[in-house]
Amino acid sequence: MNWEQLLSLKRFGDTNKRLRKEQDETRLGFEVDYDRVIFSSEFRSLQDKTQVIPLSQTDFVHTRLTHSLEVSVVGRSLGRRVGQKILQKHPQLQNVHGYQVNDFGAIVAAAALAHDIGNPPFGHSGEKAIGEFFISGNGKACKSELQPKEYQDLCDFEGNANGFKIVTQSREGREGGIRLSYATLGAFTKYPKESLPKKPTNHIADKKYGFFQSDKQSFVAVAEELGMLKRSETDVSFSRHPLAFLVEAADDICYTIIDFEDGINLGLIPEEFALEYLIKLVKSSINTKKYGQLTNTQDRVSYLRALAINTLINEVVDIFMDNEAAILNGEFDTALLDKSKYEAQINDIIKLSIDKIYQSTEVVDKEIAGYGVINSLLEVYTKAVNNCYDGTASNYDKLILKGLPKTLEVKQDSLYERLLSVCHYVSLLSDSQAILNYKKLKGFSI
Repeated sequence: MNWEQLLSLKRFGDTNKRLRKEQDETRLGFEVDYDRVIFSSEFRSLQDKTQVIPLSQTDFVHTRLTHSLEVSVVGRSLGRRVGQKILQKHPQLQNVHGYQVNDFGAIVAAAALAHDIGNPPFGHSGEKAIGEFFISGNGKACKSELQPKEYQDLCDFEGNANGFKIVTQSREGREGGIRLSYATLGAFTKYPKESLPKKPTNHIADKKYGFFQSDKQSFVAVAEELGMLKRSETDVSFSRHPLAFLVEAADDICYTIIDFEDGINLGLIPEEFALEYLIKLVKSSINTKKYGQLTNTQDRVSYLRALAINTLINEVVDIFMDNEAAILNGEFDTALLDKSKYEAQINDIIKLSIDKIYQSTEVVDKEIAGYGVINSLLEVYTKAVNNCYDGTASNYDKLILKGLPKTLEVKQDSLYERLLSVCHYVSLLSDSQAILNYKKLKGFSI
């Protein structure tokens, strides 16, 4: 892969290429990507979607929206720092093509801002709930009528693939989705493969999948425009866009450190544990005088969190540049932080977060409720949509359809498209809206 192709300013839905040196310096092409994500309705709904604690009433606990904003800030720093070194190493990118340091930061920031845009309500348990409806619920009956990869898309419903659909899906008046640049779409796609074969190797790009069968041709068009390397002759699988490693690292840094901070502020993790674990990560950079003047838990943890994030940003930049050639050749097969000298400390923090936060009673109880909500919504909506298509819709089915958006693909001949359209609609609901819809279906509210 080469940077000249990887930094394509062409927008999804356009037929013409754009050159960096032709851009207005007051509003660079890649910065428009960030604006388009942040003004999208799908991004706004993240303010009421779970990050760690579902439906928390506590102000300082992160939602998907605040998490995404923080990941974009870390991603921008990573992109700029790496961009500075890339331009030093490949001066023709700036001298001939006009790329600037901030271009790298803008691409990573926009992709990071959108990285969770496809996540359904109730966090990762929402993804699992959709999948289980088709694995062991009423949705299992459709298996014989679907192609294996179509069925796998539903059984392993993936927020990353759903996000790619959101940002690229055309509809009336919105050709090319929200029309992001190909460079940003490449950086957004952490798993540039289809749902089958499932985890064919231990390569980090094979961990999950990044697009549904309905969006396969769109992704191939992005990958080919960017010159991403094919990894399979039989299935759609490509090497990652190099900047996708930085998007992943920004996310890894934030959920490792900031979820941990949330657990401390909620009292799920004792302060003495937190200080011990974080100090191990940043002990060489602590200003002991300044730290000693901090009088409460929140300020102490906030100070250590800032140091920890900065420490990991510095290391990620070094790891990326040390492996830049391997990354461009598609030979680098792990997450950047897997090469960190702080891997042991990071794993300790994650293990404590799993034990004390992710598996806490508050989280587990609300995830159980989320399973019930999503299963009920899917059962009613898929039945209504399919009955409408078959001409067997009851009055109840017709009432249900009147309450669903007109963009829902209820008249598609493809069963896969109809089912995926319902899953996509449910995925766009906020936590509160999903519960409200559930209550209406059950007759608990009017």
